[in-house]
Amino acid sequence: MPRPADGPRLDRRPPAFRRTDEKGGARGRCGSCEEETGQERAGGLVIRLPAGSLGFGVGLRTVHYPHLLQHRPPVDWFEIISENYIDSGGRPRHVLRELAESYPFVMHGVSLSIGSTDPLDFDYLSRLRGLAREINACWISDHLCWTGVAGRNTHDLLPLPMTDAVVRHVVARVRQVQDYLEQPLVLENPSSYVTFRQSHMPEWEFVSRVVTEADCGLLLDINNVYVSAVNHDFDPVEYIDRIPADRVVQYHLAGHTDCGTHCIDTHDGMIIDPVWQLYGRAVGRTGPRSTLIEWDAQIPDFPTVHAEVLKARDWLSRPTTEFSTVRSRERAGPAVSSRALPHPLSFVAAGIEK
Repeated sequence: MPRPADGPRLDRRPPAFRRTDEKGGARGRCGSCEEETGQERAGGLVIRLPAGSLGFGVGLRTVHYPHLLQHRPPVDWFEIISENYIDSGGRPRHVLRELAESYPFVMHGVSLSIGSTDPLDFDYLSRLRGLAREINACWISDHLCWTGVAGRNTHDLLPLPMTDAVVRHVVARVRQVQDYLEQPLVLENPSSYVTFRQSHMPEWEFVSRVVTEADCGLLLDINNVYVSAVNHDFDPVEYIDRIPADRVVQYHLAGHTDCGTHCIDTHDGMIIDPVWQLYGRAVGRTGPRSTLIEWDAQIPDFPTVHAEVLKARDWLSRPTTEFSTVRSRERAGPAVSSRALPHPLSFVAAGIEK
């Protein structure tokens, strides 16, 4: 497994957010994020996070390729699932390259496993870095989680024990990853269905400490906050209010499935009102940030997905409203539970509690 080359510590900056052709014309520009914020830490290393907003984006999905190539819709930006492209050639990579000539792109991964005790996978990181440079990705994100142990992949985004020791462990790994990628890493709060008995701090504090001490960005997934709040009975408004606003680089919004006793982050429908309310409260604190809708199952046509994310524009100018704790009856109860969805991670027992 290749390791990072020894050498001087790097000034970690995002890409220039502008790619030029031989005549100097802009291609794939991330223009609205040309402003940067940063701070210096010990050793003279400067972290610079993208500031401002790319606007309102959509996840790139293969079912939408024909529409995008034919119509070139007025979308602000796209997000890709990194693993769908780092090892693929053929049509997906060709479509990605073609669209990257016209639209800003962000990379979002599911395999970094930043919280694992396994060694970092520098072969994976090398391919990630190569793709980011190829498409001039505005930033690279992944989840604050672990996905496997002892080389075995669970293919799920598993929560971490929220302890001081785990904060230190993750912070050290984030710094190592950022040095290797030569740009900031942006971490997302995952949805969760179980907790560790060892945890001794609320999730908002754990997330805040990691992104602050690691000097990285935060992808605040509002739907995940809501889902986890329902599953673990915490106050999502307090979570939103306690997150460091200056660390938020991007927002995710999505639909979920309410099974009555718990919610599952399924990304298969419209965004419910309480999630919109939380988003409105969040952007009231942070100001406009790049916002994207995730839709990964029962995917409708592209105009429907795009129209859903554009609803976020309305929330930028709305006054903060009181958060509604009432869960929609249409998304709970027998009609949903008849789908016989299992409780996520129901096979997990040792060291955790539901």
